[in-house]
Amino acid sequence: MEHTPQIALVVTAIFVLLSIPMAILVGVHRAKTGILLLHGDDDALLRLIRAHGNFVEYVPLALLALAGAEIAGAAPWLVASCGGVLILARLIHYFGLRASAESKGRAIGAGLTNLPMLVLAVAILWHLLVAA
Repeated sequence: MEHTPQIALVVTAIFVLLSIPMAILVGVHRAKTGILLLHGDDDALLRLIRAHGNFVEYVPLALLALAGAEIAGAAPWLVASCGGVLILARLIHYFGLRASAESKGRAIGAGLTNLPMLVLAVAILWHLLVAA
């Protein structure tokens, strides 16, 4: 069964487009402060670095799960819903972490990231082990 994961590809493109300004903001802040490595004592730079870093730590695995579920045969509405929640979750987490390490947005974004990842993992296993 060959299937191009169309929904996952759209979500991937959106994540790439979201990641670019995140990286640029880190670079711009570095240029303004003259801090070329690590974060110095600049808390704003540290939050920018970690917000972008967390994004690039979680998004690849989420995209693999999204594509895997789509390829395995999960319902398109499920894959699209999980993709939408992942985009929303990563945005909430990013802006929450940029605001403060203790932000409620950070916690909400983290929780909302893990929920669709769990659903996608179960969908993959279901389609490979039970529905096959």
